Amino acid sequence: MNKLKLAKFTKDDFEKYFTLVSNESVMAQITERAILLDEAEGNFQKLLERNRKHELFGSYKVFDDDYIGLGHVTVNEENPDEAEIGYMLLPAYWNKGYGTLIAGELIELAKQTNISHLTAVIDPENIPSRKILLKHGFTSEKVCEIGGLPGEILGKFL
Repeated sequence: MNKLKLAKFTKDDFEKYFTLVSNESVMAQITERAILLDEAEGNFQKLLERNRKHELFGSYKVFDDDYIGLGHVTVNEENPDEAEIGYMLLPAYWNKGYGTLIAGELIELAKQTNISHLTAVIDPENIPSRKILLKHGFTSEKVCEIGGLPGEILGKFL
């Protein structure tokens, strides 16, 4: 495993993004369904807008030698001291330590800002993601329904 490279998504990266969000296995514990083309195009435009708005916050393509997934650090517009991290990996890269590495990189990005509290939202059944976050010092703050789906919010003070 090489050192991971993170680069913000640009308008030319829709195919990479769509490879993730259209994959049923990837999306099973995020939206419980693959995202269709029209919805993905709209979501990608919103992602690009957020990327333009902030220098460090945003959504990043993650590479080893190949594209392996995405990671994001998204500032809470209502509470600028708080941001959310998240990550998605292509199935070929699951259970190989990449999630832990990506989460670490995202935490380091957040430390370069004025963020004092990080959150992450997971499906409570997503044990691998929960283990990654606990390993990085996150603790469970709330189990609730989020957008009609089961969710758990984990947090970490920086």
